Amino acid sequence: MTGDLHRQPMPPPQRYAAIGAVAAGVLGGIAGLIIGLHVHAATAWAATLELGIPAALIGLVVGLLVGLGVSAGRRRKSRQVG
Repeated sequence: MTGDLHRQPMPPPQRYAAIGAVAAGVLGGIAGLIIGLHVHAATAWAATLELGIPAALIGLVVGLLVGLGVSAGRRRKSRQVG
């Protein structure tokens, strides 16, 4: 089987956005599950989504901004060296 073993890495904005979305989404989902179980166990799944999805969107935006900052810093640094 010949797979594409040498994939190109994602650019920093995309990489940081993905990491931020996953990390914040998981944390938000866990928080929603815990809160949902304490409030009403039958609807804990809804609380997981109600907190997890917005947290993932916020993580995506924050991660994107961080990635753009990293990209800009690298470009600025490479211009100063060269």
